[in-house]
Amino acid sequence: MTNQSGPYNIYSYFIGANPSTSFNPNPIFPKIKRTAFLSPFTSVIGDVTIRDHTYVAPFVSIRADEGSPFYIDRDCNLQDGVILHGLKNKHVNVNGKNYSIYIGPRVSCAHGSLIHGPCEIQQEVFVGFKAIVYNAQIGEGSFISTDAVVTGGVALKPHSFVPPGAHIDTQAKANSLSKVPISEVEFAKEVQRVNKEFPSSYSFLFGKIKCSCGLAY
Repeated sequence: MTNQSGPYNIYSYFIGANPSTSFNPNPIFPKIKRTAFLSPFTSVIGDVTIRDHTYVAPFVSIRADEGSPFYIDRDCNLQDGVILHGLKNKHVNVNGKNYSIYIGPRVSCAHGSLIHGPCEIQQEVFVGFKAIVYNAQIGEGSFISTDAVVTGGVALKPHSFVPPGAHIDTQAKANSLSKVPISEVEFAKEVQRVNKEFPSSYSFLFGKIKCSCGLAY
């Protein structure tokens, strides 16, 4: 199948359409912006949109073969070992459109985290190491700590802080969360700052065709 959206990094493990199934019969190829970077050994399957300057680290699996579509906005970072998958026929509605997974701009998903649809993650959220988000809506600027679980159809208000190891599975628990401490706000900003450089710097390292400025195009 030919690529309709531009060249992809030749070191990526697998990028392709979803297989035809009874619940998802139409194969759809991912739509990935040229300024996004896919690291070696990543997998992107099905109706997935990845916007500008998003960094996808090694061994990330983005698999829209059951639940779909997935949307990943600009300036996000999906770190090593992150998994995105969704349940069939389960969606969140964002701006009048249904998504299995919707990730807003400037979201960080740290190493080993699991994002499972249906879910919506709004802008500038930090999802911590080995954290799980499933069947949930995460408000803008929230911080989900290491090993935490957010599920059960809950909606986190903006700037909610989920402590390490917490299990947020009722709306009452979600409503009781405090605001993100300043120290964690600064940590999330630093993660964003570091990872924002990776798409262009890795494109320089791996890009096959470079312009006079040295960056891949």
